[in-house]
Amino acid sequence: MDKILLFIPMYNCEKQIVRVLAQLKGESAGFLSQVIVVNNRSTDGGEQAVIDWLKANPLSVPVKLLRNDHNYGLGGSHKVAFGYALEHGFDYVIVLHGDDQGELSNLLPYLKNGDYRSCDCFLGARFMHGSHLQGYSAFRTVGNRVFNLLFSVGVGHRIYDLGSGLNMYKVKSLENGYYLKFKDNMIFNDYMLPASIGLGLHIKFFPISWREDDQVSNVKMVKNSMQVLDILRMYVFDRKKLLYAEHRDTPVASYTAQEIFSVGGEA
Repeated sequence: MDKILLFIPMYNCEKQIVRVLAQLKGESAGFLSQVIVVNNRSTDGGEQAVIDWLKANPLSVPVKLLRNDHNYGLGGSHKVAFGYALEHGFDYVIVLHGDDQGELSNLLPYLKNGDYRSCDCFLGARFMHGSHLQGYSAFRTVGNRVFNLLFSVGVGHRIYDLGSGLNMYKVKSLENGYYLKFKDNMIFNDYMLPASIGLGLHIKFFPISWREDDQVSNVKMVKNSMQVLDILRMYVFDRKKLLYAEHRDTPVASYTAQEIFSVGGEA
């Protein structure tokens, strides 16, 4: 059986994080070896909400709550989790955002049939046939589809989503640390996707359900859109820069976090 880590990044989503944890009572959790919730220095009560929920709700899978030593950003939290997966010998790492927009159960059919094993990056797609969007504006949907089309042409691979909140990676594909110099902010996935293709990794998309109701968006649309277009420009005209240059505003020597709470022992 594969050793699978579920990584839940958390930042100021006190109300939503407990709903995400409740998903661990579903059938999908039976395929997980361990869960880590990585708190990126939240300023709300999310950390205590996680502790209280875990104390009140016994689970079949061990869970650890980690707190980043600094505010690394969403991308930086990914780097903490990828490092954890590598250090502890996991075969795969699943990313499920802590703001309760995605559903872990969308992976269940593929966990059952093992389809995820055929690729290095198994990526949830909000704009693929079979996906379901709830509370997502028509303007943002059209904008995402335009970007998906541009990237599809630019990278020579059909792109259905530049970066959703439900993805699965083969840990072996992360061993060379190609992702470490990518920006630590919200557009980390926008680097990961074309870089994975440029490095010859096998990617595959699957449709997901996605909702927006009481979540607070941290996306700065215009600024991020310009940065994403620049990523595409680098892929097309200066691929080595995309793959190997330093993209972070402030390079970090090591992405570290401390364990705050745990239940269920080691994986």
